[in-house]
Amino acid sequence: MMPQAIDGELHLLDAVRADLAARIAAIDVRAPYTRAYDLKPDINQIRLIAHRNGLNPAVTVAHFVDSALSRGEHGALLHGWLSVLGDAVASERQDVRACEAFAAACSIRLAG
Repeated sequence: MMPQAIDGELHLLDAVRADLAARIAAIDVRAPYTRAYDLKPDINQIRLIAHRNGLNPAVTVAHFVDSALSRGEHGALLHGWLSVLGDAVASERQDVRACEAFAAACSIRLAG
């Protein structure tokens, strides 16, 4: 692959990460005033975008956030989940071990 193509892909991935971070921030602002169920489509959209762009830890965490929303979590609890999702979006690692690490962090949050 040509260096320009690699640079273009990295620039595109940076733009995707910025878009996802903005979406997460918007959800975080709305969360205290919105029913958990009504936030689920936004989380699903983040999951789909992350999946299409190979942001595997973000896909993993989005599944956990969706489960948290299904249980009705909101407010400060949801803020914590969104923070983990933001970290997953920003993660440079996209391998299975990174997904496992984020899944373990989410499991601890679930148990807590």
